[in-house]
Parts: sequence; C-alpha cells; structure tokens
Amino acid sequence: MAKAKMKNNKIWNVGTLTYTTAGLVVLFGWLLWGDFAWSMKERAVNLVATLMARSFGISDFGHGLLIVGFTNLTNIFLQPIISYRSDRYRSRMGRRIPYLLKTTPFVVIGLIGLSMTPSLGGWLQNVIGPDRISYNMSALIEFGVFWAILDFGTTLTNAIFLALANDVIPSAMIGRFMGLFRAVSLLCAVAFNYFLMGYAESHSKVIFASLGILYGVGLFLMCLKVKEGEYPPPELPTEETRGAVGAVKNYFFECFSLPYYRWVLVAFVLCGLSVVPLNTYVIFYAQSLGMEMSSFGKVSALVYAIAFITSYTMGSLADRFHPIRMGIISVAALSIIMLIGGFFANSIKAFSVVFVVENIAIMAFNTLMASYGPRL
Repeated sequence: MAKAKMKNNKIWNVGTLTYTTAGLVVLFGWLLWGDFAWSMKERAVNLVATLMARSFGISDFGHGLLIVGFTNLTNIFLQPIISYRSDRYRSRMGRRIPYLLKTTPFVVIGLIGLSMTPSLGGWLQNVIGPDRISYNMSALIEFGVFWAILDFGTTLTNAIFLALANDVIPSAMIGRFMGLFRAVSLLCAVAFNYFLMGYAESHSKVIFASLGILYGVGLFLMCLKVKEGEYPPPELPTEETRGAVGAVKNYFFECFSLPYYRWVLVAFVLCGLSVVPLNTYVIFYAQSLGMEMSSFGKVSALVYAIAFITSYTMGSLADRFHPIRMGIISVAALSIIMLIGGFFANSIKAFSVVFVVENIAIMAFNTLMASYGPRL
C-alpha cells in the first residue's frame, strides 16, 4: 500500500524547482488566474478603446495610427530590450517576476486613466480654454496619453508573462498548460463579447476601471504566489551587447542571422498583416450597416465558442499532418472567404455569416500554427 502511494506521488522538476502533482495543480491555478486577468484585458481593451476614440471623432487614419500602428511600433523596440534584460537578470525573486511587478502598474494606470478620459477631456478643455480647443480634441489628447502608458506596460508585460510560464513549468507539462492558457483566453473572449460588448459604448468608463482593478489584483497575486527557481549566472555582456541599443542589436542578430528563420518570420508577419484591416475596421463597418453592438458581440462570441470547441481537434490535425501543411490549407481557405466576403457582405445577415466563417478560418490558422514555434 505504501509503495502504491509513493508511486502516485510523482515528482516534477524544472531547473531547481520541484513539484508534487498537487503542487503542480496549485502552480497551474495561480498562473491561469493571472492569465484570466491578462486575457480579459487583452480581449476587451481594443474593442472598447476603438469605440471610445470614435466617440471623440477620431478619423480612420488616426485610429489606425494610434490604436494599431503605435502599438506595433513599440513592440518592435521594447520587446527585444525587455526580453534581453530579463533573460540576464538575477534577484531573490527571480528574473521575470520583478519585471512583472514593475510593469503591471503602468497597465493599471493606463486603464484607470482611460476610464477617466471623458471627464479629464472636459477638465483639459477648461484649462486651455473652450475657445482654443474643442472637447473632442482635448479628450483625444488625454486618450492618447493614457493609451501610450497602457501600451508601454502591455508590451513589456506580454513579453515576460509567457517567459515566466516557460521558466517554472516542467517541459513535459508545458503543452498542457498552453492548451489551458488558450482555453482561458477564448472563454474570456466569449464572456466579454456575449455579456459586455453591448455596453462597450455606454459603460466604457466602468469597463476600463473594472479591467484595471482586475488586472492589478490578478497579476500582483500571481507574482506573490508563483515562485521562480535559481538560474545559472548570466553570460557577461560584451561591448556589442551593452545598453539598450546593444540589446536590440543582439536580439535581431540572434533572430535573423539564419535564412530559415527569416523566412519563418516573414511568413508570420505577412499572414498577420493580411487580417489587420479586418480586425481594425470591422467594428466600424458593422456600425455602418446598422448592426447593434450587442448583436456584434454575440456573433463574435459564437466565433470564439467554436474556436474553443474545435481547438483540441485542430491541435490534433497539426500533430498528425504538421502545422505548416495545415496552416497553408487554412490560409488558402481564408483567402477565398475574404474574396467572396468582399462582394457579398453588404447586409447585416450576410456580414454576420461572412464574419463568422472568416474568423473561424483565422482562429483555425492560429491554433494549427500554435505548435510550430516550439518545434523550431
């Protein structure tokens, strides 16, 4: 009996960390709690921010520049620096958690600030003078400031969060965790779109403030409960890798020095760019057709629910036939759907059908290709 009990108490190791099965369950619980707070913010912010900026009269060009262009520009420069620095950082709390604790306040401040933007816009207009600046312009200035703060924190946090999971989860269990991670993200998308999307325009202040509180509590609790192990001493920096510029240069050299990886990155970038116009302006097109945001949210929730239900099957297909083969098929299907949709999505009903089918193809591609990176 004692031998059977010992056999069931399997020990899991990663670096200097050791877990029992129960300890691993607790670790998963705290990481997924942080994932829940992180995913709710990720799934909600862009949609609510888009509608808020539109209410202040932002142009399509301004929206693309601020909401999409600025975010991706900061990713190019900030993520290499934070990734390089955290890889080589050592402290009593580890190398990832100290950075998460430092960057989380920026996200919280940004979210709370966005919730106060309508009020602060009126305050700024009164300070400058109503005859010198309109309310919409002053509100957009406030919106831009807090959006930049939020983006700064988000870019840095996103680069660290998955690296933390990779450091503390045994390699034999990382696939299962990533499956649960994606499941939580999809369920957050279903919940927000189905229950809250209809209130995105009228209750944006409450949504932003709630997201800020949830994110702050979620990430801080996760950081307090998850423990990192000890790491080997980092490589000493050379003259070429010192400073922020050196970190960026080293990052790009390591990522782009091999031709094969250059082709991989180009392929991923082009696939990502192909759906940027859809993701950026689809909500405006839905409004132009007279579609209510509550209805748009429910249609979006249907897409995420289907993606959640089919995610295991998609993963199995990728394992059996290889992610690249399945990714090519899904991209080809998406291209045909987008071409047809451009001609026929001219009513609410037709748009809804095309939107669902199109996004299912996008979700399929994301799931089918999710395991490609770890295979490299």
